[in-house]
Amino acid sequence: MLVAPSTPCPLQSVSTYQRRIWHDYSMLSPFSPQPLARTEIVRSGADSLGNRRAAFALRLLLAAGALACLGLLSLAIDLPAAAWCKEGHLPRELMRIMNFSEIFAHGTGATILLITALVLDPSLALPTLAWPRSQPSAAQQECARMIAAVTTGGLLADGVKLMVDRVRPRAADLALHSSALDTFAEATVAAVTGSRADINSFPSGHAAVAAALAAALSWHYPRGRVLFWVFALSASLQRVATSAHYPSDICCGFALGLLGAAIFLRSDRQPASP
Repeated sequence: MLVAPSTPCPLQSVSTYQRRIWHDYSMLSPFSPQPLARTEIVRSGADSLGNRRAAFALRLLLAAGALACLGLLSLAIDLPAAAWCKEGHLPRELMRIMNFSEIFAHGTGATILLITALVLDPSLALPTLAWPRSQPSAAQQECARMIAAVTTGGLLADGVKLMVDRVRPRAADLALHSSALDTFAEATVAAVTGSRADINSFPSGHAAVAAALAAALSWHYPRGRVLFWVFALSASLQRVATSAHYPSDICCGFALGLLGAAIFLRSDRQPASP
């Protein structure tokens, strides 16, 4: 039976008052195991999150390696796939959906999506330039990792574009080429009279951004990972359907996006000391 306290009970529910009494008792008693149990739960949750994120980064690296190999193999189908898409065989409704998903692979679209997540999600905070004078909070670290992951994938693709020239399907006469390697040839590149963008086919920057964005969002919002990867795949295939890239460009660009994301989407959490 509960004994009424000598002092008047504040105007609050009995359950709230009892919880406060138990909290005060737990904090004052040196023999209570309650604070220790809560600490162990927090440590266990942090270790579990760190292990999941470390495994996620490893999967990104393995997928990047597999896609790079697939990119080399897909050189065999580059010309037939590009010629088929250039003839406009894809249904109009499918093209409409794929064109809509391009926002997921565009730099501006990725920026808008990240800003939206920053505004709506209280677990994210805009990083500041006060480091190293003040250490960033956990929310700032999360946001900084996502921004860096998406940005790095696109920068890697742009760096390769500066070193490797390849004619886009829309600017090439595919009937004159007997091999996909001909699209890299100096004579083919020199024959292009359009803008420099017409010889920046390899790799796909859109695919790199789409892959990095899907990885970053899946890292922070694992419940939506299926949707994110579907958008990334659709946006990448749209580049082939519109004669902007060859299949090998997409595979290699996707691989670079995953590689850039894996650099930052790892875990720095240390296991809890026994």
